[in-house]
Amino acid sequence: MVVDALAPRFAIRIGWGRFQMNHEEYLQNRVDHQIAWYDRKSASNQRWFRQLRIIEIVAAAFIPLLAGYADWDVVKIAVAFLGLVIAVIAGVLGLFQFQENWTSYRSTCEALKQEKYFFLTKTEPYNQKDPFLLFVQRVEGLMANEHSTWAQSARAAGKDKNQE
Repeated sequence: MVVDALAPRFAIRIGWGRFQMNHEEYLQNRVDHQIAWYDRKSASNQRWFRQLRIIEIVAAAFIPLLAGYADWDVVKIAVAFLGLVIAVIAGVLGLFQFQENWTSYRSTCEALKQEKYFFLTKTEPYNQKDPFLLFVQRVEGLMANEHSTWAQSARAAGKDKNQE
């Protein structure tokens, strides 16, 4: 990648180090990577949530059907197994928060895309002389807010499990 020596640079502290990035580097190395990460994680959480919910619904639907044949021992075992599957899935969904993560990651991904496109098209609030600092602050704020929300959700889920 060719970097313009006259391009304004912005020092940003990420993780353990300090990086100097210009507009293009920040877009490519930070924003685009984060958009891709949130997109992947949103899709993965959506897939897990939907698959587990479908299994849970199908298992729950079979229980009343099988209850009509409760005289047979194999049916009693099948009903017990389906109940177990439903309980495990409910626990996994509660523990891993697939639906909440899916929607949160999708919202953050779309907000990052919107900020990126506003910045690239110089749309308000980026229609000023040097909007790069504002762009970085807003993008980092979005990611920090999502991380904070995730951390609060994880703590709340942990407290709920400990109280049971």
